[in-house]
Amino acid sequence: MEQLSFMIGEWIGTTKVYKNGVVSKQGSAHQKITYDLDKSILVIELNTEFLQLHTIIYYDEKDKKYYYYPFSKKGVNRYPAEYKDGQLIVWSNEKNRFIFSKTSEGSFREYGEQLINGKWIKYFEDNFKNTQ
Repeated sequence: MEQLSFMIGEWIGTTKVYKNGVVSKQGSAHQKITYDLDKSILVIELNTEFLQLHTIIYYDEKDKKYYYYPFSKKGVNRYPAEYKDGQLIVWSNEKNRFIFSKTSEGSFREYGEQLINGKWIKYFEDNFKNTQ
């Protein structure tokens, strides 16, 4: 779980939704990310104008992989995730992924991509700055 320490903080920023490569919606976003249960899980509280999620990330020692559990008003899912090249990559299926990374300025970014005709196409992006 220590690999994900770059995500810890209270973040404010913007969320953008893309359609055909063009921003179709944009709004404010707030995200609080903390460790819990003696750093055995990471808790993400995301609030944007379009989406509210309470997410738990857990590393399974037996499987040697991360699991991403996003809770919303509609329910919960479980997605496998991997830490690679300084990023957390969550796979909701083989053609859809979310990528969490730290920027060179020390900010935090999350974006989603869909595999369409052999190319990864961005469909949303959240950019955050730490409030502390």
